[in-house]
Amino acid sequence: MYKLLFLCTGNYYRSRFAELLFNARAATHALPWQAFSRGLAIDKGVNNIGPMSPLAIDALRTLGIASVEVERFPLQVEERDLQAADHIIALQEAEHKLYLQERYPAWTNKVEYWHIRDVVPMPAYNPLDEIARDVQRLITNFCGA
Repeated sequence: MYKLLFLCTGNYYRSRFAELLFNARAATHALPWQAFSRGLAIDKGVNNIGPMSPLAIDALRTLGIASVEVERFPLQVEERDLQAADHIIALQEAEHKLYLQERYPAWTNKVEYWHIRDVVPMPAYNPLDEIARDVQRLITNFCGA
């Protein structure tokens, strides 16, 4: 089983949504991949209440995805998490590359960077819709690999 690591700042919203969505979709395609997620700077998430963003939980439910993993509190990435991953995706290059350079410089160029902003969903831009599209692209690529 291959390991896929999703990174965001607080491991509360974007990376958690990506992890659970990927795992649900990978299972339906019988892919030998399992995602997990961590935060690069969970200390920045002082206003995050509860284990996971209610917006992300609601979006997953809307997609028919229910998981006990929504009860897990955010986790700070550690060197061993980076080492355990076969592939690493940081959800916003402009934000997360800086944290990697500062905290885990050896990993900066070993990460795939997406461009998903950390904002509350709006009609014009919903980060969770963008994550869902990128996760589907990833699943498609893994199916063809």
